[in-house]
Amino acid sequence: MSETVKIAAGSILVGVIVLGIKYLAYAVTGSVALYSDAIESFVNVATAIAALLAVRLSEQPPDHNHPYGHHKVEYFSAVLAGALITIAALLILREAWGAIRAPRTIEAPGLGLALAGLASVANAGWSWILVSRGRRLRSPALVADGKHLLSDVVTSIGVVIGIGLALYTGIALLDPALAGLVALNILWSGWKVIRQSLGGLMDEAVSDQELSRIREVIAQHAEGAIEAHDVRTRHAGRVTFIDFHLVVPAQMPVSAAHDICDRIERALKQAVEGTLVTIHVEPEDKAKHNGVVVV
Repeated sequence: MSETVKIAAGSILVGVIVLGIKYLAYAVTGSVALYSDAIESFVNVATAIAALLAVRLSEQPPDHNHPYGHHKVEYFSAVLAGALITIAALLILREAWGAIRAPRTIEAPGLGLALAGLASVANAGWSWILVSRGRRLRSPALVADGKHLLSDVVTSIGVVIGIGLALYTGIALLDPALAGLVALNILWSGWKVIRQSLGGLMDEAVSDQELSRIREVIAQHAEGAIEAHDVRTRHAGRVTFIDFHLVVPAQMPVSAAHDICDRIERALKQAVEGTLVTIHVEPEDKAKHNGVVVV
């Protein structure tokens, strides 16, 4: 079992534990704001399960129907997470509207807030693990799960503060009003997750900084060639695809041109983890004189 799969499986366990703590906080208090917090944790469990399935499938080797691999399935997982987040927000808004029409009294607030705080600490620690390990392992599903969990932490802190204000002022409507704000924050979080995932599904290019690094590596390791042009990149889960045209002298033997391509490919794979490189060799009359200049 790979490290990515282990972390994704751990998210399910952590999510179930935090969900149990938050639902207990809601059960002892009757607070709509804590109910909204618990619903968001339910979504966390659902998205963690989706992330685990996506990560396991993305690690399957290329096959006849998917010669470039299954990496993009992680983006579908993130889109599903965004959709579930949206549904959770609508459920919270419905509950908040009911509580506005019939305000409720918050019971056992001390115990409820203590439980909510404990759940937030657990979520904060796991969120950091997901984002940091997800970036290192180049897993969009883990990073998306971690970022959503971080928004859950911020939400929980806001809920605790809001309930404290409701108790201090005696204004019962603050509880459902706070739940409504939580729902809006969740909606925004869901939109960001979906937007980032769509970028991957649309073959979004690497950042300008990473592209500059790629062009620099090509220039430094293409000795014997004339230039490289039409450098293109795209992300697909943990894999970065790079392709470009390499212009060589017209009389250069095929074996020599192949050696240059091998040298560039090795250098790119060392500079950019998880890289697949495609190089199209052209004679010097195809030079555009506006690409990568060979050092």
